[in-house]
Amino acid sequence: MTHTNNSNLNTHRSWSRREFLSRSGGGLGALACASLLATEQQAQANQTARAPHFAPRVKQVIYLFMHGGPSHVDLFDPKPVLEKYAGKPLPESFGNVMTRRKVGQNPLLPSVKKFRKHGESGIEVSEFLPHLAGQVDELCVLRGVHGDSVNHPQSVYQMNTGSILMGKPSLGSWVSYGLGTENQNLPGFVVMPDRGTGIKGGPPAWGSGFLPATYQGTTVRTGETPILHLDRPKGINEHQQRNMLDFINSQNREHLRARGLDGELEARIESYELAFRMQAAAPEAMNFREEPSHIQQLYGIDQPETNEFGTRCLLARRLIERGVRFVQLYSGDTNGWDAHADVLQNHSHYCQATDLPIAGLLTDLRQRGLLDETLVIWGGEFGRMPMSEQGKGRDHNPWGYTVWMAGGGVKPGFTYGATDDVGLRAVEQTVHIHDLHATILHLLGFDHELLTYFHNGRDERLTDVAGRVVHEILA
Repeated sequence: MTHTNNSNLNTHRSWSRREFLSRSGGGLGALACASLLATEQQAQANQTARAPHFAPRVKQVIYLFMHGGPSHVDLFDPKPVLEKYAGKPLPESFGNVMTRRKVGQNPLLPSVKKFRKHGESGIEVSEFLPHLAGQVDELCVLRGVHGDSVNHPQSVYQMNTGSILMGKPSLGSWVSYGLGTENQNLPGFVVMPDRGTGIKGGPPAWGSGFLPATYQGTTVRTGETPILHLDRPKGINEHQQRNMLDFINSQNREHLRARGLDGELEARIESYELAFRMQAAAPEAMNFREEPSHIQQLYGIDQPETNEFGTRCLLARRLIERGVRFVQLYSGDTNGWDAHADVLQNHSHYCQATDLPIAGLLTDLRQRGLLDETLVIWGGEFGRMPMSEQGKGRDHNPWGYTVWMAGGGVKPGFTYGATDDVGLRAVEQTVHIHDLHATILHLLGFDHELLTYFHNGRDERLTDVAGRVVHEILA
């Protein structure tokens, strides 16, 4: 997946204008031909599985993104010192704190739920998550993750694309670019947003950036029309639609030949073909009603509080089962887990909606033999501050928070890293977002320094010029 620029513009002979044009005509034609061939090869490569750099630990990813910033000190990172100093200001020994809303001098807020040890591993989990606590021996809990921005959009972009700037390719796009697809009738990268009003930062979080547009996430929704505008028009049968698409494709290819290598146009042409194939494959993949009732109950689909997120978790399992490489689920609309005013009220709602479905997903993957080849990731764009805000809430905290992973390649029932005594900053075995991304790519069989794309004169990569694989958490 590396790109080298082999163009050689140097010459030791001075040519006249007439001689240059005469001699270069064939060369320009060859370049045009090469460009068209590259376009066709790229289109073919988009639809086929490709080999990683080395033997992968996992084949696919399910990324559970808790939008808004779940509180690590209330869910996975118990801090007895917060109990000790509850209601008091942060001790001066912790130094200055960079926050958005000047909460640094506010009283410390203890965890709003009790923590208890669970499983053979004895990992402590909050009472917010009783069902996931039963799966704790599957989890690899990273307690020292950290990023670089206190604002939602920038942090959403960084957690998804490696950069606080909008316009970079997302993790799912890089995985789709690197591995291709195992099912030519379904996209390689599927995104299932919360049915609310969208996330802060918007669709660029799952965009393809400077990668060809074919690698961006395909949005899937729950309900009667999971993929918009996919159904065949009324009055048109399959044979008629195939003939129409063949004609459109021939015209588009003619247009493409005149324009040369154009990734956006190529992606649009391919999208017509993929949409045609998906008309048969997608409805079957999305038909979770064919699942036995006990499986639907496992995900909480029979309960109003868990129905929506549980449905998406079940669909995620059905999609990776059918060869989709990367499925990303968002919990939380524009505000989501953003508990500025009341952590107890906010997290009670979102934990109730997601706890049972996520536990059910892990159980279902394990009993189907899929967990060993699937990486499940849970986390938000940052955590939350140990100081209070508005009395019962917490502000954003990118300086130290928790992400957990489960499945193939990571140590189960394992904790790695730590924040300080109050959960403010990552201090031990720290994992920057670049390190997290490097490790995810490694589990999929990629050297993050070699998975590159040539853009604007340089080989771009997900981890920019940083990142290390966290080998300590690998099984």
